[in-house]
This record gives sequence, C-alpha cells and structure tokens, in this order.
Amino acid sequence: MELKELTYYYNKLKFGEDNFHDLMRFRIKKILLISTFYDAYIFEHDAKLSNQIVGEYHSLNLTTVPRIVSVPTGEAAIEKLKEESFDLIISTMRIGKYSPFDIGKKIHKTFPDIPILLLLTVKTDISLVSRNNEDLKEIEEVFLWNGNPRLFLAMIKYVEDKRNAAYDTENGFVKVILLVEDSITFSSIYLPLLYGEIMEQTQRLISEEQNDNKKYYRMRTRPKVLLVRTFEDAMEVLKRYKKHLLGIISDIEYTKNGKVDTNAGFSLIENLKTMGMDTPVMLQSSDLTKKSLADKKGVAFLHKKSPTILNEINRFIYRNLGFGSFVFRTPEGVELGRARHLTDFVSILKDIPAEALLYHSRNDHFSSWLTAHGEFEVARRLKPVKVSDFSTIEEHKEFLIRVFRDVKEQRNRGKIIDFESDSLDQEDVVIRIGSGSLGGKGRGLAFFNALLSIMEINTKISEARILIPRTIIIATGTFDQFMEENELIDVHLGRSDEEIKNKFLEGRLPEETVKKLKEFIDCCDHPVAVRSSGLLEDSQSQPFAGIYATYMLPNNEQTPDKRLLQLTNAVKLVFASVFLHDAVTYIETLNYGIEEEKMAVIIQEIVGSRHGDYFYPHFSGTAQSYNFYPISHMKHSDGVATIAVGLGQSIVGGGKDYMFCPAYPGISYGTAEDLIKNSQTDFYALNLADSGRDLRGGEESTLSSLPIQTAEKHKALTHLASVWDFRNERIIEDLSIPGPRIVNFANILKYEFFPLSRILRRLLDISQQALGIPVEIEFAVDLTKNSNEGVLPSFHLLQVRPLSVNNEDNEIDVEKINPENLLLYSQQSLGNGVIDTIYDILYIDPFKFDNTKTVAMQREIDEFNSFFKKEKREYILIGPGRWGSKDRFLGVPVQWGQINRAQVIVETGLKDFDVEPSQGSHFFHNLIAMNVGYFNIPYHNSGKSFIDWEYLRSRNPFKEGSYFTHIRFEKPLLIKMDGRKGHSIIIKT
Repeated sequence: MELKELTYYYNKLKFGEDNFHDLMRFRIKKILLISTFYDAYIFEHDAKLSNQIVGEYHSLNLTTVPRIVSVPTGEAAIEKLKEESFDLIISTMRIGKYSPFDIGKKIHKTFPDIPILLLLTVKTDISLVSRNNEDLKEIEEVFLWNGNPRLFLAMIKYVEDKRNAAYDTENGFVKVILLVEDSITFSSIYLPLLYGEIMEQTQRLISEEQNDNKKYYRMRTRPKVLLVRTFEDAMEVLKRYKKHLLGIISDIEYTKNGKVDTNAGFSLIENLKTMGMDTPVMLQSSDLTKKSLADKKGVAFLHKKSPTILNEINRFIYRNLGFGSFVFRTPEGVELGRARHLTDFVSILKDIPAEALLYHSRNDHFSSWLTAHGEFEVARRLKPVKVSDFSTIEEHKEFLIRVFRDVKEQRNRGKIIDFESDSLDQEDVVIRIGSGSLGGKGRGLAFFNALLSIMEINTKISEARILIPRTIIIATGTFDQFMEENELIDVHLGRSDEEIKNKFLEGRLPEETVKKLKEFIDCCDHPVAVRSSGLLEDSQSQPFAGIYATYMLPNNEQTPDKRLLQLTNAVKLVFASVFLHDAVTYIETLNYGIEEEKMAVIIQEIVGSRHGDYFYPHFSGTAQSYNFYPISHMKHSDGVATIAVGLGQSIVGGGKDYMFCPAYPGISYGTAEDLIKNSQTDFYALNLADSGRDLRGGEESTLSSLPIQTAEKHKALTHLASVWDFRNERIIEDLSIPGPRIVNFANILKYEFFPLSRILRRLLDISQQALGIPVEIEFAVDLTKNSNEGVLPSFHLLQVRPLSVNNEDNEIDVEKINPENLLLYSQQSLGNGVIDTIYDILYIDPFKFDNTKTVAMQREIDEFNSFFKKEKREYILIGPGRWGSKDRFLGVPVQWGQINRAQVIVETGLKDFDVEPSQGSHFFHNLIAMNVGYFNIPYHNSGKSFIDWEYLRSRNPFKEGSYFTHIRFEKPLLIKMDGRKGHSIIIKT
C-alpha cells in the first residue's frame, strides 16, 4: 500500500476534531501534529481531546474548537506550513529523516513565533533529550505521553496560559498556580491532574450560573497553571504574580544558579515568606528524609515514590485550592420526559402518545433540537418529512426510530462508543465502559477497527470477511476506582500471588460497571475472552507479551447471575495480574514503577464453533511483518506467520505449530521427514462441559488440550491437514486415506481454499505503515461457509502490537577470527551490539539433558537465577530445546522471572532433538523487548554455527547442580551481535 493511500484513509477516519475556539486573547485555533498515524490516532481518541474540550465549553454553547492537522514526518510539516498557518506545533520524537530538533530550527527560521512542544512516546527517550540539551532551544517544552487522557489538553492549556497569564491576571482577576518541576515524567503527570481539577471546578461553577455573561466570566477567569523548571524562573513568577498566586506545587531538588540544588524548594519557601506571601504549598521529592524539614516549615510534603501519589495530589488540590434536554410535552404543555442525548431520545420516543408526537412533528421541534445538538444527519433526514406522508401515527413513529438507528449505526462504524445495550449486536464498533484509557491492546484494536472500517477492507478481498470480534473495553478509570474503593494500592507488598488473587476476588467492582456487565450477559451467551490491556502493554519499546492474564469463559452457566459472577471474577483477576510476582519483576526490570501501570480489560467474543463439549476456531495464528529467520530467497521484510489448529495457546506458548512466509506460502520450512516429526499432535479448545471451574487455577483452567484426531472427528481438520502416504513416500491432501496426519494447511496455503496469505500480506502492510515500525498481529479463522445464507469464512483480527527490531550496523567478519578463539558462532541470532561485562555461563550439558525432566530443570534454574540476582550479576544461558516453551517436552518451561538475569540465551539442538526457533511465542517477544541476545545453534543444517562444548567441559565449575553447570571466568567474555545479518559470536577469554 502506498503511503499516499493510507494518508487518504487516515484523514477520512479522523472525527470529532473540527472547529474549536478558545475564549482567551491568545487562542490556539489550529495545531500541527507531527507523528506516525498510529500515535496521532491514540492522541486524538485515547486522549478524547474533543470530549475534554467540549466538556469545558459545551455549556457555553460555543461552536469553534482548535483543529488538528496531522502529518507523519518533519518534511511533510515543512511543506504543510507553506500552505497553512498554525498556532502550535506538537512533535513526537520519530518523525522521519530529520529529528524534531532539526525541524524546530528549520521552522523557526521562517516562523519564529510558533511554539513547538516535544511529546515523547517512550520513556527511554528522556535521556536522549537530556543529551541534546543544546538542541532544545527550539523546543518550548517537553512532555512524556503516559496514557493520561488529559495530557494533550494540558499541553494546549500550558501554551495558552503562558501567553495569557500577564494580561488576564491584571485585567480579569485571574489566579495562578505555580508548578516547579524539572522532571519531564512527573510534570507530565502533575499538569494534566491540575488542569483536570481546574476544569471540573470551573464546570461546576458554570452549571450554577443562569446568565451567559456569568458563564463566560467563569470560563475566562479559571486559574492559569505556569510550569517552570528552575529556581530563577520560579522566583520570576513569584514576583510577577504575587497578588494572584493561588498555590504552589514544587519539587525540592532542581537547578539554582546553574547547578542542581538539593534544597532549592526550601529556598523558594523562604523567599515566599520574606515576600509576605501566605500561599498554600506542596513540596515533593524522591528523598523521604526531606519530609521532616517540610513538616517543620509547615508545608505539605509528597513522596514521589508513594503508590498513592496521584491521590495525594488530588487531595491537596481539593482541600487547599478552592445545553439542555429535549422536553417531550403534550399540546397542553404537560411534561412527559426529558432526553439528554440521542439514546434517551429514541427510548422516550417509543412510548410518547400520538398527540405529543403530532405536536412536536408539526412544529418541527425534533429537527431543531437535533441541529442544535450537532445531530445534523438525523435532522437533515427528518426536516422534509411531513406527518401527512404516513397513513398512521405508528408508521410515523417507526420511521423516526428507524432513521435514528440507521444514522447511529452508520455514524458508529469504526468508532469507540460508550456502552449501550442496544449497540451490543452492532459490528465494527468498540464499546467502552467507564472513563480513562483503553490500554495498549485496546488502543491497537480501536485504531485498526476504525482504519479497516473506513478502508472498507472487505471490498478488497471478496472470498472472506475480515473483522474484529465484538469487543467491549473496560477503561482504566474502573481499575483506578476499584483499587481505591477496595484499598488495594499496596496489595502486592508481602503477599503471595495466591493471596493477591484472593484479595482482588473479595473486592467489589464499581456498581455502574457491574450493571453494564449484567446487561451484556443478558444479551450475550457466546463464549468470551477476558484479556488484559495495560497502559504499558504493546508500546513501541516493550510489548509485555504474555505478562498479564487472559481468561476464556464458556459463558454457558444455567443462570445469568452465575455467568455474571464468572465474568466479574475474570475481570478482577486480570486487574490482579498487574501485581503478581512475575509482572512486578518484569515492570521493575524495565525501570518502571508499579504505580505507573493501569489496567483496562478487553471482553471479546471468542472466534469459533461448538463441537460437542468443546469450542474453538478452525485455526489461530500470529504473523509478523519482519522475519527474523528468512530461508531460501526470502527477505526479512517478507514477514512470517505461525498457525495452529484450535485456540492460539500452543503458538504463544511455544508449542508445535506450522510456520510459513505469507509472500511465499508454498515454500516449506522443512523436509517431509521434518513435517512428520514436528506436526501438531494436539490442540487447545474451550471446555464447555465444566463451565464452573475456579479461575484461580490459572489462565488455562477452562481449556482442554485434545489430540489432533479429535479435530478430525469434529470434521474441523478437512482443509488443514494432509496424509503421509507410506507406500509412495509422499504427502497427499486427502484425509480419506489412512496414514499419519500432517497439519500443514496445504488446502489453505497451496490451493487457497481460504485467502490467508493475501489477507496477511495486506494487513501486515497496512499495520506496519500505520505504526511506523514492524508489527505482529494475532488472529483466528473460522472456515464456516454457507453460500445459501451468504455466510463467508471469516478472518478475525485479535491484536496488533509493535515488534522490536534492532538493525543497527555492527558487522562481524568471522573469517578474520581464529576459530580456536571462538566459544560460539551462531548464524541465527537476535540482538545487536557488543557486550563485554559478563563473567558467568550457566549451561546444561547435552549428556545431562532429558526432555522428560524439564520441570525439575525449571526449578533448578530458578535457584541459580536467584543467586545471580542476589549478586547483581548477569550470565549467559546455554541449553537444548526451546527456552520458555509451555510444552515441557520441547524445552525447559521457564517463566521470564526465572531467567531474567540472563543477558544472552542460547538454544542448541541435539541429534534427535532439534527444535525450530519460535517467532510467535510471548517468551520470544519479551527476549526482544528486553534486548537480550538470543542465539540458535541447530544440530542439523547448522551451516557454520557451532558451540565448543569441550571447552565448556574443560573449565572448573564454580557451582554444579543436578542438571546445570555454572562456570565463572576471571576476565569478561566478549559477545558481538550483528543485528543486520543475524550473526553472533562469543569469544573466549
């Protein structure tokens, strides 16, 4: 797909962004947003920018709002500025050939007065910004996207307030809140919080006013927030706005006189007192020892590492810094009901008497109210219609209701809509429960649901339907409310995983959430998946694949109450998965705090059909736009896919599956012998017979692993398997012939019974261009077809996530290295760069490896890893099979937390035990995200790859277990990884 085509479709799907006007003298009317299409979508929809600002202005009946124009690159921004004028530019870090610093210089040469803000989408970019401090001269301020829906609005208000404060304070009795914070991370948290409280307070005041002039006054005189980074800038604000200062929130340690002063905040307080100012102050610091001094000075103190930091700021602000409904009537004027919005309107319309309907229709009340509320399409269709056009009143009423529904469904296609029970059967929508972010997975689903809908993807491939399963997302606001109301903020401290789960199950979900889930249960008896969608999940720097929980529910209990209980328990356990040991360890390894994570929950219909007591799709899979291990004449950019019969647990768990390249689906990744040996032997299905299982038993408590022959009995294997013909030593696609079944999807890939390869190529291309980086998608396919009823086989997109690929140039010329100096050489590896800080190797000698004892090996390596963690040392891990596989016969089934001190992981093959490296498992993704070196050395077809086992055996063990041997070197090993070629070496010391 051409970039121009995707740009066209993206501009087509943008909604809710037109015509904004501010009320202050300097108003941001038009914003130029420089970002990838995916980031732009998140900012506009996850941040709900339109809703935020409409919430501020709608009660004033204002009609204009700032308009956002999005471009994907810095070069495009330069060209756009030649065509149009803008009041504000917001740029992300990765905007093409030029950096935002370079683009800032180019823009300010021609347009010196346009403010430019830098919005980081990855926390690790903060250090990059710090190293480019000189280049920041062209950037007015830097913020970090943290998933807070109000950050985008706060950035706009920051620019407006900075320019309006001087005039507005002198002429409008406007107050000022001073925020002193040199941390980009924390200022990006505080600023939205401050503006959120200010806007809510302002709205309360406006709602109490009856006079429009008073409403304008309330809005214009809301407090300004001024953010500064240094002591000198803070003092300037104190002096200039002495009479107008409402409150101060200040860090303690920041720059004073050009140097970092550990007590700058206290100095600011002293100056405040010297100036005779009695202003509420909150000081905050990461150093808890500062609290005692703050107490002595009589100012509030906030510990930045507190798990309740946001609540404490809220409490400080709250304690210290102080259009109408349609009224249905009878002709005599008797009120029959009030409609606040379109849904209320339809609901009341069904029951109003004939005389009331005639009264409002004849006086054109309906179209007038709808026009005032922006419902132009409905008003347009109703305006020319007369009462005399219908033979009966009921016919007229049915027409009105049908128009409302048709317009509503058309308008909702591809959009995120708030929960309504009458929208549960609508396709092409994502339904939101509660406020806040949709989380990482939710954002991706919502974005691609919108994009695929507007692209009318199903008109491009006529043999199948491409869609996203019906999806409801409980937004992160519910998680926040649940945590607060059940006092679970520090639940993970001193408790086991089992105890944490029990605490969450004992908690009560918000009443409104339970009410909506009950409405959902009443309408849906289809099996559902309850999935995690954390704020940190599926970001561009760390996918978090498999870290949090997913639960599959049969949803077939005899009573609605039992089904509701099972659903709410699953939601609570997904919430709990944030605080379980492995998740906390993973988050801390990425240098995040557990308090930064918030959880949304996705409730999604499971794809598939019922087969007796089981439910499953014909097959599931993952596909990546970047192939780490291309073969034959394939290129990295041709991508790769992995599919398996049934549910996708065997794929993400690293089990047996089938791998192919969507660009070359006919090329096999192995010989006939390999296909027979590695063919899928069992599959996962949802067990419908035992629906009341305790979910605390784990994510697979409702699943069953069944032999592949069961799928054949269910007639689900017809197009997915072939038979090995012993007599003629060939593979044939005819299951009526006896012989070993080989799951090779020949009818799908070779004969295109279902256009899987074409669909994957199209979706991977769209996804990669939209996100701006390589991607992975998860999907499920239902081959059910009924030509008489117009039912087509369906491809269901379950998830889209970024794929970490490091291809920096770090070439290795192995020909120039003496082979005797090499401990290891791999021609199938991931990772890039040089590591020269590791002294330890932990390995399993092939002679000690027994794939029936891998669980015991898992326990032993956990002990070794704890030892390395205690000593704060990293190591190289070497052993046969597939690390992290859920199939214990394919390798050691370790969890990430059991080997998280390993900086390099090596998978080796044995004569009768050669396992292909997995590219679809969650474990594999986490290796990439953590930038862990990942080397594969097969026994067969190894090329020049090798490992010097004799050298390892010759070293004296530092420590030896039943299976693992730990050796330590006096000098560090030298590890070199060529990410471009996929080659790596380890040089002996």
